[in-house]
Amino acid sequence: MLEDQTASPGEEPGDGAAAAARIPAQAPAVSSGAECGWPDGYPQGYAVVDVETTGLARHDRIVSAAVYRLDARGEVEDHWYSTVNPQRDPGPTWIHGLTSEDLADAPLFTEIADDLATRLDGRVLVAHNAVFDWSMIAREYARARRTPPVRQRLCTIALSKQLSLPLPNHKLESLAAHYGVSQRRAHHALDDARVLAEAFRPSLHLAVQQEVRLPLNACRPLAEWPEGPDVAGAYGDGGGRSFRGVRHGWGPGGPRPYGHGWRRPRKRPACPYPNPGRYEPGGRLVQGMRVAISGDTSVDRELLEDRATEAGLHISSHVSSLTSLLVTNDPGSLTTKVVKAKAHGTPVLDEETFGRLLGDVAPASER
Repeated sequence: MLEDQTASPGEEPGDGAAAAARIPAQAPAVSSGAECGWPDGYPQGYAVVDVETTGLARHDRIVSAAVYRLDARGEVEDHWYSTVNPQRDPGPTWIHGLTSEDLADAPLFTEIADDLATRLDGRVLVAHNAVFDWSMIAREYARARRTPPVRQRLCTIALSKQLSLPLPNHKLESLAAHYGVSQRRAHHALDDARVLAEAFRPSLHLAVQQEVRLPLNACRPLAEWPEGPDVAGAYGDGGGRSFRGVRHGWGPGGPRPYGHGWRRPRKRPACPYPNPGRYEPGGRLVQGMRVAISGDTSVDRELLEDRATEAGLHISSHVSSLTSLLVTNDPGSLTTKVVKAKAHGTPVLDEETFGRLLGDVAPASER
């Protein structure tokens, strides 16, 4: 077990050598790398991450973050934790336990960005449902006009599936129970990161033992995302700590339910054009083509999908034999869409090429 003293909400646990000294080495769950050999292609270090947020939407904010740094074989090197002033209401306080009062004097994200970057630099980001934690981190860095030093991420849900672990579901508590890891404070960022670090290490060694390819996905920082009064204005000018009159879960229009985002979800209209079939490599996009997007994009996913829809394309949430093309910056990944695209022989384009072709989409009548 990894021993650690989890702080109360708003209280920052120790860091550095003193904190690391409180964490004894964990006994290997399977043969160690020295005994069975360690794959040359595996990462040299990991950053096990958990973030708690004001909600689940794209424009929600981080209220606390924790990182456990692990070496190539999953041994803990150190850990770090900080609360974050979200400059708005803290959202579901009944889940993460952080109130407006707890966060009033917490640092802004811009004030912890360097510390967090130091702990992520050169490592694979590991999280349970990693796409969520990474997307929240990527958006915070984008708002701060900074680039996060993360190139790859690993989702422990995907790893558990690859290892065929006999889990009743893919909740963190189920993964923890499988390895006998006790949760002390669920939804506290530091304790969730500790639990995941404990569960990840034996999973990593099992992957080595089974000669499993790790489910690594590329991480791309956001270069373009929607802005306007509903996004930038909601956070103020970034220079102050106030919640801009938003306290205890209340906004200008009344209480904000958990998961409420600053940009209201929109339902896209049905594509009015028939599907002309698959994209022909080297050719033009044609109105009505069914397009699926997988993995990170440098342009905000919702914004990219809006542009495709406005050009007359049909955005699909899955890949099938009817899909005209798949857009991905990580064609070697093991995502469901990429795997299905390979099985169906679906043409694949990267984001840059797709964005360029969006500027000259052929009318449906020309097909």
